[in-house]
Amino acid sequence: MPISKSFLIIGIFFLVAVLLPIAALTLGRFLRASKPSEEKATTYESGVNPIGGSWVQFHVRYYLYALLFVIFDVEAIYLFPWAASYDVLRSEIGLGILLEMGLFLGFLILGLIYAWKKKVLEWK
Repeated sequence: MPISKSFLIIGIFFLVAVLLPIAALTLGRFLRASKPSEEKATTYESGVNPIGGSWVQFHVRYYLYALLFVIFDVEAIYLFPWAASYDVLRSEIGLGILLEMGLFLGFLILGLIYAWKKKVLEWK
């Protein structure tokens, strides 16, 4: 397949990926009923009348832990399929596939060491 056709397919995929959510959200906006009221704007607390404001400020450490969790969770998403198909990949590609995964894990370990040195993992 020529490279121009590959770029055309990627461009069409990108265009559909951008336009489909926009079209769905726009269509939903026109089709849904809209009757705003003060009761609908209040905070819901399991049937109990809300006490105080709805704005709660969290410590930034929660966000850092969540970000690190997401990073290492995404790493697991890439690691499990690679491990499941390692034998097939090694027979087709060779030991370069092991080097590539080692490089991938090396970058992740480097990021973990960086977070450890910056004391992101310590709760004060």
